[in-house]
Amino acid sequence: MKKLFAWMLILFCMAGLSGCNSKTTLSPDSPVALTMWHVYGEQADSPMNRLVDEFNQTVGKEKGIIIDVTVVTNSVSLGPQLLDAHANKPGAPSMPDLFSCFPGIIKQIGVEHVLDWQDYFSDEERSHFVKEFIDEGTVEDHLAVFPVSKSSYTLFINGSQFDRFSAETDVSYADLADWNGFFDAAAKYYEWSDGKSFCAFDYLLHNVEMDALARGGSLYADNGWYDFENPSLRTAWTRFARPLVQGHISLSNPYSSTQLTTGEALSGIGSTAGILYFNDTVTYPDNTSEPTNLRVLPLPKTAGTTGIMPVTGVGLSAYQTTEQKAEAASVFLHWLTENQRNLEFVTETGYMPVNNGAFDLIDTYSFPRESDRELYESIKTMRDTYTPFVQTSQSDFYDKANRLYENLRQILPSLHQRAVQGEDLTRLTDETWNLFRSIQ
Repeated sequence: MKKLFAWMLILFCMAGLSGCNSKTTLSPDSPVALTMWHVYGEQADSPMNRLVDEFNQTVGKEKGIIIDVTVVTNSVSLGPQLLDAHANKPGAPSMPDLFSCFPGIIKQIGVEHVLDWQDYFSDEERSHFVKEFIDEGTVEDHLAVFPVSKSSYTLFINGSQFDRFSAETDVSYADLADWNGFFDAAAKYYEWSDGKSFCAFDYLLHNVEMDALARGGSLYADNGWYDFENPSLRTAWTRFARPLVQGHISLSNPYSSTQLTTGEALSGIGSTAGILYFNDTVTYPDNTSEPTNLRVLPLPKTAGTTGIMPVTGVGLSAYQTTEQKAEAASVFLHWLTENQRNLEFVTETGYMPVNNGAFDLIDTYSFPRESDRELYESIKTMRDTYTPFVQTSQSDFYDKANRLYENLRQILPSLHQRAVQGEDLTRLTDETWNLFRSIQ
């Protein structure tokens, strides 16, 4: 009888029914609530909110975890809100248990105040995630920001008008694979369209970065802004500034989706998440309209080099409070980043998956629209063949970048007019370089 009892006890332990191999602080009879701030859609029906509801009704209910989304914001506002909450500033809400975050914000909060996800994801589990994304979230040897989704940049095109342009100029989609072909196409489109921009850029500086990195040399100076002594940076800047002052390309205002869907530009380069904001119809200034037939291509490369894929976006962090909340946070994050669920989440938001298994599922995934399929094929192409580059997340970088864009928008009409009148293009692009350097 004793042997039988011992054997039954072993079986119960192996099945996990008696808690012999692990202890849990969670109980469905006394659920723990975690507050959460995130950036995935400033509306009640955001994809993340729907996932949270699903978790609460399934795994959360089974284990005794309730995720309560209390703030939905954007990545620009998020950092200051978190810092105010952590500092207990008057009027600021309490610090959330789970929150979207950039690594730079964690450095200001202090890694000692957040969970180290390495304590909750084994080496084997972490190996299934994109290494560069894991590395980015590691602050002072703490995996403080766990990847949930990332974004990159792609080329969005008004396919209906491009087909007409292509038929008359022999410019093809294949010509847009590198910047040489891209800028040649931009010049031809400017002539073909009687002076319209071929492409509106959401983040001109980041595209300059990719070209400069492909050419070599340091990119950033010690102050977090650019190393203006790097000749590759000036070469890359000039390459984009020249067609900019000629009117072949433009700065989006505020996003390229607007310029494309109003016919102001044939294409736009912006965040993969921008696909949510393209209309199905293009309405031109003369009030004519047609289907957008949106096409999506990988970001052009610097000819003769391996493409560089910019990577940006927040991850998920957890405030260090109790052991029970830490376990609950771990359960939620494991659930959230499972392969199929991760892919389903990112495809609703235009972001990239964060684990290799989700990337592998792209080829067989059923996308609702052809443009969505092209977007994720482009993302997968860049993931497989480009070199990832994690962009800076320092808030003052974007303050400087926005000042540059504002100043450029003010002077570009004059520069363009002078270019049309035949003024030397080198002199005009030098003026934009001097403006770039003046931003400190």
